[in-house]
Amino acid sequence: MSSFYEFLIAFHIVVGAFFIFVGSLGLLKLPNLMSRLHGPSKATTLGVGGCLIASMIHFAVLQERLSIQEILITFFLFITAPVTAHFIAKAYLHTAVDPEAELPPPRGSYGWSTYESATEARMVRRGPSPRPERNDREA
Repeated sequence: MSSFYEFLIAFHIVVGAFFIFVGSLGLLKLPNLMSRLHGPSKATTLGVGGCLIASMIHFAVLQERLSIQEILITFFLFITAPVTAHFIAKAYLHTAVDPEAELPPPRGSYGWSTYESATEARMVRRGPSPRPERNDREA
């Protein structure tokens, strides 16, 4: 393996490790859950992505083939990390936040959708459901 590839692999590992460190530090030092959520979901995703790129380069140069495992890990990481962060934030909003006191007033006539039930949302969007028409033949 040439020194160029060794430098490229080492660069991606160091950059990935830096992002993982920054994400872990953010998890420890930031004050509340909503700000703490950005450390693991954003920075560590980039950090693991950098390490996976280094691994892909290593196996592409060493074994002269594309490593499909790293591509799949990257794909699932980039899909699941934002979804998990969204679910954690939504659970936090429902358990620890008073919407009237801590959230700004919503623009428009709908309100905050995370606090509506499904039936309330349908009622607001469509209006009250009309009464079913009576068929005179059934009487």
